[in-house]
Amino acid sequence: MFLRTFRLTVLLALAGAGAGLAQAPAEPAEARVRAVVNAYLYGLKHNDVASLRTAFWPEAKLFFLKKDRSLGQLTQAEWYKGFEANAGKEEEGDLKIVAVDVTGSGAAVKVVEVYPGSRYTDYLSLLEIQGDWKIVNKIFVVEKR
Repeated sequence: MFLRTFRLTVLLALAGAGAGLAQAPAEPAEARVRAVVNAYLYGLKHNDVASLRTAFWPEAKLFFLKKDRSLGQLTQAEWYKGFEANAGKEEEGDLKIVAVDVTGSGAAVKVVEVYPGSRYTDYLSLLEIQGDWKIVNKIFVVEKR
């Protein structure tokens, strides 16, 4: 009797779980953030401005330290010029996501890009704006190798 009751309970539980599987679960926020950052990395690797534009909010800010250690800022249009000049050329380098931290509708992502002559570390701030994750701020540090 116990075994039959146990089997029936398991079957009912599986049937209930199966009904829940009929609906696709919402994609976790971290996976959606990573997808945006991967579009960004693709844009960097392939000098593809269209991919970069899909990753960034139109009014995103880009900051860095100049050689004299003062604060520098680029507009997206200024930053994209370098990629447009090299369109179609694939960059040599290892680009990877090092850390992702998502809290609600905000995320911070650390990316490291190692090229033959330099290493870039990007700190990206993302927000979920009207259902879409976008990079709203980029701080980058360049180290010569």
